[in-house]
Amino acid sequence: MGASDQQTTRQAIRASILHCTDDPLGDENSDAAEYIEDGLLVIENGYITNVGAAQGLMQNLPQDSALIDYRGKLVVPGFIDTHTHFVQTDIIASSGRRLLDWLNEYTYPAERKFSDPEHSRVVAAFFINELLRNGTTTALVMGTVHETSADAIFNAAERKGMRIAAGQVMMDRNCPEDLRDTPETACENSEALIDRWHKKGRLQYAVSPRFAPTSTPEQLEVAGELIRTHEDLILQTHLAENEDEVAWVREVYPGHRSYLDVYDKFGLLRERSVLAHGIWLDDTDVARLSATGAAIAHCPTCNLFMGSGLLDVGKMRSAGVLVALGTDIGGGTSFCMLDVMHEAYKAAQLLGQYLSPMRIFYMATLAGARAMGLDDRIGNFLPGKEADFLVLDPQATTLLKRRMAHANSLAEILSAFMILGDDRVVAKTYVMGQLVHDRMDTDDSALSGIPG
Repeated sequence: MGASDQQTTRQAIRASILHCTDDPLGDENSDAAEYIEDGLLVIENGYITNVGAAQGLMQNLPQDSALIDYRGKLVVPGFIDTHTHFVQTDIIASSGRRLLDWLNEYTYPAERKFSDPEHSRVVAAFFINELLRNGTTTALVMGTVHETSADAIFNAAERKGMRIAAGQVMMDRNCPEDLRDTPETACENSEALIDRWHKKGRLQYAVSPRFAPTSTPEQLEVAGELIRTHEDLILQTHLAENEDEVAWVREVYPGHRSYLDVYDKFGLLRERSVLAHGIWLDDTDVARLSATGAAIAHCPTCNLFMGSGLLDVGKMRSAGVLVALGTDIGGGTSFCMLDVMHEAYKAAQLLGQYLSPMRIFYMATLAGARAMGLDDRIGNFLPGKEADFLVLDPQATTLLKRRMAHANSLAEILSAFMILGDDRVVAKTYVMGQLVHDRMDTDDSALSGIPG
């Protein structure tokens, strides 16, 4: 079929609409956030062509547009999870350990199973469906040291048309022998996966050294060479999550000023480098993050669950460091970004800071797109962007319905969604203009990823 023969699909979504065009300074920064109480989101072949007041746009809609009425609900861009481990899905809520002990007791035993392609496939299918059920339409995902893990998550995401960046973990020391690779195999496998998946549809490859203690200098050099050779790749890893981890880095990399300096010396800090956690950094580190354009994935549910500490988001923002949000499954305790937003608010409160609801919605959407270098494609509703969006139901629970009846401002509405909301709030999830999750039609057995 030639391009001229392809059928054009036009949709118009009528609802209250909210999106950010920049980082809001607060709830009232109208230049950075657009809220349209009775709005229209116009979509053609999966891409946004217009957004604005329904009254003005309705009269100019092409006659063949499908009008979908969600009045009484709020449409927002799809959530973007900038740090998560699909291979840790089955160990979520494993309590009683701090980070390094948790890795040995729970993580490594779980990750061994991903040498089996069928196990990888089943977990990946469940994971992708769970993201969509919770309103996450884009994610930056870590696999295991096995190629099969990366293949599985890419396959599962491709079937749903999702925008996913993922990679095989690189880990050649200070871990179980059967979970080690080498600098050479890490390079070979990554190149093979890049050839197979990078820029295939909406998929991207992410170079993924687990963290500095489990990679030799030779392997970090390989990671640096990969992102220099393929400039549009994403780099993901962990940074300064736990005080014991930071002390360990000093032991295995004694010639470096700091944990961050290890990554810096191997050329791993630049735009599209997403570093999870970043709690235990000094002012020099924070300034260097800002100078290089590297982003922090703030994972508050994991930080609190593991007792790792509180990220100083205010300090990061003052220094010009981009901070987005991540669930960090399975150290993180929820797939739902609303839960992550809730915990980010409380973590800031414990540091004597106020994160406005509008700014936290920005961190869950456009900030994530910017961190991954995708803000020209996703993150808000500007014309030309890919139509990934959610329909949030303000009456999803009896308590939320009651609270919304007494909301006197947009800030209160967003706060109620963030503090009282959970997966039940996500009524619909759309990917490239296609409905991929409908809460009214959800069949939990179908989401299991298990055939039959």
